[in-house]
Amino acid sequence: MKARLVRIGNSRGIRLPKPVIEEAGLTDEVEVRVRDGAVVIRAAVQPRSGWAEAARLARRRGDDRLLDEPTATHFDSREWQWK
Repeated sequence: MKARLVRIGNSRGIRLPKPVIEEAGLTDEVEVRVRDGAVVIRAAVQPRSGWAEAARLARRRGDDRLLDEPTATHFDSREWQWK
């Protein structure tokens, strides 16, 4: 597919047809990179996407124990008020 660059202030932009946007799963935020002389536009990935659900699943399976025993600190024993 060929497209034209359009002026947007001092920058340039490209208009993508709606079917292309939908097929690529693009939303308002995208990642843009230059790779081997090509501009690559990808859907933005949320770095912690799915972490909350993974934590809930681990808790249900009983797989959420700490790998190391917690160590008490001066703050824990003197400064913190446990109720």
